[in-house]
Amino acid sequence: MNKKTMEQMQNDVDAYISQFKEGYFSPLAMMARLTEELGELAREINHYYGEKPKKDSETEKAIDEELGDLLFVVICLANSLGISLENAHDRVMEKFTTRDKDRWTRIEGGDDNGND
Repeated sequence: MNKKTMEQMQNDVDAYISQFKEGYFSPLAMMARLTEELGELAREINHYYGEKPKKDSETEKAIDEELGDLLFVVICLANSLGISLENAHDRVMEKFTTRDKDRWTRIEGGDDNGND
């Protein structure tokens, strides 16, 4: 399976949303959806790694499914605002590799990208 770029993912989501008259939700509505999806992810993390086991009546959801839901909404929000997530990623990585370059203890022998 070929890996998709973020641009391809944004295009996939846009093609999906564009087939509906309603289009994208408003940014505020998407922020609410983002919060809901983050809560669902937090609940799954807590069930897998925390002290709160699932109730017998709760359905099993995978963490990767919840991350996928969260990513979908992030892409919808970015698309609706005309934001390239690839560009946003590049800007944040530049920030972390310059401003925060000496913030953490490096692994011996590793390069600036965390590779050996």
